[in-house]
Amino acid sequence: MRSARSLEGCRYRSSFHCKSVSAIEDLIGELTKLPGIGPKTATRLTYYLLKQSNERADRLAKAVSAVAEQIKPCDMCGNFTETSPCAICADPRRDSGVVCVVEEASDIGAIERTGEYDGLYHVLGGHLSPLDGVGPDDLRLDSLLTRLGNGVDVREVIIATNPSMEGEATATYVGRLLADKGVRVTRIALGLPVGGDLEYADGVTIAQAILARREVPN
Repeated sequence: MRSARSLEGCRYRSSFHCKSVSAIEDLIGELTKLPGIGPKTATRLTYYLLKQSNERADRLAKAVSAVAEQIKPCDMCGNFTETSPCAICADPRRDSGVVCVVEEASDIGAIERTGEYDGLYHVLGGHLSPLDGVGPDDLRLDSLLTRLGNGVDVREVIIATNPSMEGEATATYVGRLLADKGVRVTRIALGLPVGGDLEYADGVTIAQAILARREVPN
């Protein structure tokens, strides 16, 4: 028979093992809540982190905590920033007469990298999706109307929602919402990517490219 000390040691090791497994499972569970990360990827990331030094794990934890505590939406456009208004809204060199409407704050970076746009932005915070229970009241549409009615001379609103079914529905809704606001409402052109081959493009993409055609300069 096992001695009392031996049994106590077994219970201790079992308890330690359960706590360790629980911590690992908790981290895997939290990682799977992130977009694009499934159970396999979450498990791989978890065991990668377990191999790192405590200092690196602490830096990661502090970085995540800092983002949660210090980053907030800009009061004007909804972009994520440490100060409000954000750097774009506060920049006097930007054209305040043009507002580009996007679904998410992450879309702003994609447009900024082109270097071709110098107006302001408005982040909706998502798109219309009745199946997911997301309606007009769940988007930052009221604040968009407020921006257009607070005396700022906005000449044009560019709708740059994603070319998905939900994005198109959102663009249509926003266009109708702004129809009587006295501003020009445009939609970003959709079509063939630069460098793409026509024969490999799908029918919807080709149709959008034809609809968004423009004059060839002489």
